[in-house]
Amino acid sequence: MKHLFSTTIASLLALGAFAQKSDGTTKSLVNAEKEFAKSIAKKGDKDSYLEYSSANTLVFRPNPVNAKTFYAGQEKGENEVSWTPNLAKVSRSGDLGFTTGPYELGGEGNDKKYGQYLSIWKAENGRWKLAIDLNTNSNKPLGTAAPRFEEPKDHFVPKFINDKEIKAGKDIILTTEKTLNTLLKTHGIAAFGGFLTENARLLFPGNDAINGKGKILSFYNGMVDKISLKTTGVDKALGSDLAYTYGVATIDYKADLRESFNYVFVYEKAADHSWNLIVQAFVPAER
Repeated sequence: MKHLFSTTIASLLALGAFAQKSDGTTKSLVNAEKEFAKSIAKKGDKDSYLEYSSANTLVFRPNPVNAKTFYAGQEKGENEVSWTPNLAKVSRSGDLGFTTGPYELGGEGNDKKYGQYLSIWKAENGRWKLAIDLNTNSNKPLGTAAPRFEEPKDHFVPKFINDKEIKAGKDIILTTEKTLNTLLKTHGIAAFGGFLTENARLLFPGNDAINGKGKILSFYNGMVDKISLKTTGVDKALGSDLAYTYGVATIDYKADLRESFNYVFVYEKAADHSWNLIVQAFVPAER
């Protein structure tokens, strides 16, 4: 009996590892996200986040905090949450990717809450682990977006790369965001026009996902006067085609109101080697 029990536990652990397995494809990342959702539905958020997080994972609750530290101090939490990714992409090197889509929280009827989430994942020892996790509240989605899962165009991992080169790559992203911030100060919201991809997505509290460069700019122009960015973190895929930043954004509305947000931006490298925004996510910051 003891042997049978041990074998069963080993099998369950193996299944869990398989569910998170990373093979460099977006399909494997989407599968990991879906298994993560199933895990929370079954075991609750505490055990699931502890399993799917690495030592450096940040969760925005709403300010960024280490996931292991945050959930170690929590009681067994909610499992009445469900979500499905409808946009995902993995880097050429297969070490970095993101998923995003709608979520629902709570039971039936008027108690149900809605929102949008963004998860950034990193491959660690052949398994997908969360790097960043945040969500924004929204009204009930008016429709269902068609899934867009973008597979890497090829597979490329540098054979030899040192810490100096990795830092230099991250510095390029920081310089890009510094340039964006400068242009936002001098040219206003219109500056985003030079940095957004045509099919970019914006997650902003109180709103459904806003898709497309034109719709995002229209949203900003309708309510925002100024945005100032303070970058606090950055990471970049070894394949040099996907990166993300996070920090604090100060937004001045046209209605004479100022508000602070935590943000996460996802960048992708264009054919002309410029870095452009594919996802922007904001969540209110607590002071």
